Amino acid sequence: MRGRRLSERQRQRIQAIQERRRQRLESRTNVVLEALDADRSASAAPDGDAATGRAPRRGLVVARHGAHLAVEDSAGSLHHCMTRSNIGHPVCGDRVVWQPTGNGGGVVTALESRSNVLSRPDFSGRDKPLAANLTLMAVVVAPEPPPSGFLLDQYLVAAELMGVRALVVAAKMDLLDTTGRAAFLDTLAPYRALGYPICPISIKRAPGPSALASQLKGEIAILLGQSGVGKSSLVQALLPDQDIQVGRLSVATGLGRHTTSTATCYHLPGDQAGGRLIDSPGVRSFRLAHLTHAELEQGFRELAPLRGRCRFRDCRHLDEPDCAVRDAVATGSIDPRRLEHFHNLRESLVR
Repeated sequence: MRGRRLSERQRQRIQAIQERRRQRLESRTNVVLEALDADRSASAAPDGDAATGRAPRRGLVVARHGAHLAVEDSAGSLHHCMTRSNIGHPVCGDRVVWQPTGNGGGVVTALESRSNVLSRPDFSGRDKPLAANLTLMAVVVAPEPPPSGFLLDQYLVAAELMGVRALVVAAKMDLLDTTGRAAFLDTLAPYRALGYPICPISIKRAPGPSALASQLKGEIAILLGQSGVGKSSLVQALLPDQDIQVGRLSVATGLGRHTTSTATCYHLPGDQAGGRLIDSPGVRSFRLAHLTHAELEQGFRELAPLRGRCRFRDCRHLDEPDCAVRDAVATGSIDPRRLEHFHNLRESLVR
């Protein structure tokens, strides 16, 4: 069922309510800490909800199915929570305020502010959040199926606009001989020149999954890529205990089989820096939407510095005279394929 549209006044009221809940939690936490500092030897619990163990708490959303959320508390315990209507759309990676309701369950009452959110348009054209508070987007490409530079550039544009570090993972390197591997990596050279790290990897031989695991250390990462590039195999290699984590999640939250069909935030084994990996089925059909021409330019690293240098302010970088972008292509400063992808994306956004 499609959610009802809210007026601007209703949205402002909901945001104000959530902000009061966040401030109330902050105030309650400070009072408890001050009491503990004042008398470390006291064993009495704070009054009110804290005494019953039902005081508001902060948590991390690690899975969602409809209105059902799996929320991890600061001690690493999982809780099956429901979400209040009209507080927003909590997704994996969201930090939330939740209220225990007994039997290990609870209700999410507010969303903490996000540093970023990865979204894609739904069938009606409205943005649908997929994951929040990311620090790394790892885009997987492979020799088979042949990489789509158009799709790769969509992911990289999203990363640029979100302010998230991007990594290009060259998977299935075991399918190529030495010459083929060199040729394949050469096609990714323009991205390396732009500052995007390239991580060659193979499940069956060196460099193995550990090469990617070292790149994910301490990150809140998501793997992206077109169908067939081996993303599922990489997830299994990076998460040898995935079945255990899924089982723990299922038992603790009651989400059951839905834990394997919805976006899930996993702990990266052995990562003492607290790294996590978000596996989301929604990114398989990722596409950009609702971008202006200026925003699209900002998403291409090599185009952003040239803004304002063309003769015409609304230059499309097609056939206009004195175009700084086409001049840069002519001198080899910009890869012509990237400009072609820019035009393709611009046309798709216009349509």
